Amino acid sequence: MSGMRLSVAMCTYNGARYLEEQLDSIAAQIRQPDELVVCDDHSTDATVEIIQTFISRAVFPVRLIKNENNLGSTKSFETAIDLCTGDIIALSDQDDVWQADKLMLIEAKFVDSPSIGLVFTDAVVVDEYLRPMGYRIWQSLGFNLADRKKIEAGKAVEVLLKRNIVTGATMAIRANFKKVFMPIPSEWAHDAWIALMVAACADLGMIPEPTIKYRQHINQQIGIKRNGFLKKLTMARGTKSNTYLNQLEKYRAAHEWLIENVEVLPGKEVALQLEDKMAHLTVRGNIPAGILPRLFSVIEELRTYRYHRYSYGWKSAVKDLIYG
Repeated sequence: MSGMRLSVAMCTYNGARYLEEQLDSIAAQIRQPDELVVCDDHSTDATVEIIQTFISRAVFPVRLIKNENNLGSTKSFETAIDLCTGDIIALSDQDDVWQADKLMLIEAKFVDSPSIGLVFTDAVVVDEYLRPMGYRIWQSLGFNLADRKKIEAGKAVEVLLKRNIVTGATMAIRANFKKVFMPIPSEWAHDAWIALMVAACADLGMIPEPTIKYRQHINQQIGIKRNGFLKKLTMARGTKSNTYLNQLEKYRAAHEWLIENVEVLPGKEVALQLEDKMAHLTVRGNIPAGILPRLFSVIEELRTYRYHRYSYGWKSAVKDLIYG
């Protein structure tokens, strides 16, 4: 035994259809959690009743918090995380199914690597009936060997400023890092914010084995799809300049948080990286309409290498050149 207490933080909202399977998979863990904290976001179906039935038969403490109003997943996860009392906090969606060794593997990773502040894993992507869809979540996110080597070298921020590759449903955090990411800004997805803030001051740990079946269904808030370049380019045609400017506001909030919380986030270098990311988003959000000014703008941005650091390199440059 490691001596660590392990909490599970779950957020639910109208999840009655799949919730019981997920709760059963948590109850079936080889390494049982020391507590489960569930924040229900004002469900109107049988979700709360399912949780209450589970509480009556669970062999570990289960705490249910019911929001009086719908607050959204970010604030609901914030509530659940804040109320967890364990040394390690594993996050849980309401509609997945955990492998029986998930918590055991996560605990072992934290024990073996004291410098790690956050652990995340791969996942098998499945359909609503838990049938594998032929790919894993890291594959769908383009999380390749080069990115993994950067994270192993302590350069997780560099990877995360390009795109978030840490899926909340596979994430676990050391509880003493709460102070570096709480409260979570409402404009951020909770997993992206937590990963970036923890990466600013600690190492991230990876478990390449899938530890969950990540369910795809029509009602979920965020899904994972695998698209080729041509599909992505077609989708990019609909990306408006204000999309980049909205992202700019998100990263500005992150930059301000780093500056204001320097006593817990020694992130001077990260703040500079955020400034560089914001400069890139500013350029992409203000691409000129005319073909020649647009060409000059894209060429100048390519020279800074920011397309490669913070977007998808030549693919993003081509998108800006064609669609603006």
